[in-house]
Amino acid sequence: MSFVVVIPARFSSTRLPGKPLADIHGKPMILWVAEQAQKSTALRVVVATDDTRIRDALASSNVEVCMTGSHHESGTERLAEVVESLELAADDIVVNVQGDEPLLPPALVDQVASLLANSTAPMATLATPLEHVEQLQDPNVVKVVGNAHGQALYFSRSAVPFDRDGTAAAAPDLSHCRRHIGIYAYRAGFIRHYLALPVSPLEQLEKLEQLRVLWHGESIALADACEVPLPGVDTPADLEAVRQQLAPR
Repeated sequence: MSFVVVIPARFSSTRLPGKPLADIHGKPMILWVAEQAQKSTALRVVVATDDTRIRDALASSNVEVCMTGSHHESGTERLAEVVESLELAADDIVVNVQGDEPLLPPALVDQVASLLANSTAPMATLATPLEHVEQLQDPNVVKVVGNAHGQALYFSRSAVPFDRDGTAAAAPDLSHCRRHIGIYAYRAGFIRHYLALPVSPLEQLEKLEQLRVLWHGESIALADACEVPLPGVDTPADLEAVRQQLAPR
């Protein structure tokens, strides 16, 4: 199995401007992410950006950078441009790693690529059991429900599945509740197909791109992550927590 990792990175961020270049012990965050991805068995790791500041920050590293257009509205659109630039074949596997995950275990990159390679689905992703009741009610924690065949049924910001008889209890049963991990593997040809699909009403309501795939009847392979990843970086508080995690011991 061979695959390519693409890390979409844009400079602007509402809650943390300039996030990819945030300093973490002398290195920009995007370099931490890329170096984690390089520890996987990926054939190639590419950072996709439209910002020369991100390109320049990586110039002295051994990380490949692909410059893209600035018109993209989503990371998936940026991913599609990279697929074309790299002239990937339709069956080639592409793993999309978020640019704000400097603590992402490399094993998860390999796992999601392997999951797709051994599936008939055009797309794959990972999840992990919820650890706290608060996560069930938090709209920033995306929940996912799967079926008995290792495929995603639905993604939601709401509490799913809803335990009618036990959710109000002091300690509701979380055994069937999964938190979605935002790492995806695609077959390159499906990325092109995805962008041709009309935006779905569920996607618009939940603000979750992956619902477009399910709405149009396509399948997403789903498995529990082999390691529980630490949180990514969305806020200044998250950034400080990551700095503490990565502080030299």
